[in-house]
Amino acid sequence: MIQPLTLDQIKKDKEVVVVEINGGWGVRQRLNQMGIHPNDRIQIKRSGAMGGPILIQIHGIEVAIGRGMAKKIVVK
Repeated sequence: MIQPLTLDQIKKDKEVVVVEINGGWGVRQRLNQMGIHPNDRIQIKRSGAMGGPILIQIHGIEVAIGRGMAKKIVVK
């Protein structure tokens, strides 16, 4: 069985599709406010060093997201 990937595991310049969002209502609500939903395409623009935030592009907009939040986004 293939192990699911989370957004924090994806390398710079790769494009992925959101499969699901793990976490409670607050996590899903926050990501929804950022425009991140299942089936959305996300491109990794920059991955912060030493556990810093990840810069992504979604719907043509660049957004910084913390690694803890990125670990809750399952992608393919």
